[in-house]
Amino acid sequence: MPTLLRIYLVRGIVAIAWAAGFAAVSGSLTAVTVALLIIYPLIDVVASLLDAREDPGPARTLQIFNTTLSALAAVALGVAALRGIGAVLFAFGVWAIVSGIAQFTVAIRRRTALGRQWPMLIAGALSVIAGASYLPAALGEAPRLDMLVVYTAAGGVFFVLQALTLAWRQRRQTVNV
Repeated sequence: MPTLLRIYLVRGIVAIAWAAGFAAVSGSLTAVTVALLIIYPLIDVVASLLDAREDPGPARTLQIFNTTLSALAAVALGVAALRGIGAVLFAFGVWAIVSGIAQFTVAIRRRTALGRQWPMLIAGALSVIAGASYLPAALGEAPRLDMLVVYTAAGGVFFVLQALTLAWRQRRQTVNV
């Protein structure tokens, strides 16, 4: 569990830092903005690979699926950036929906082994909702990239909360032994 705790904590802090950096450049599709858009799913690739390596249980297959999905999302975001902000929001929205479903499912499967997965359950559900909101925004008259800042920052907060929940549970088990 300590390794998973570190993965969640670092993943959360990196997502929050990414959101802060992206907020500063999200006004237009510059080279820096596109680079950050491609980097964000790659952060998920690394975290999912590390997570899958630590989990021999039923969630491992979903983590490997999420690794592949996030790698494809990085490519899709790079290609979408050539078409404009609407295409980027659409690609990000599809990725958020599918990865949110995977995250929610992983949290359900880990409830028995790790307990208290509510931050990941909520984050998965909100990812689906946020992703679904990006689709009509992408097709609207004035799509905006700043929508992604709240999503990524909130996701980071939920990863940090999950790490704190795991730390609390580990401490509780140590005290009870």
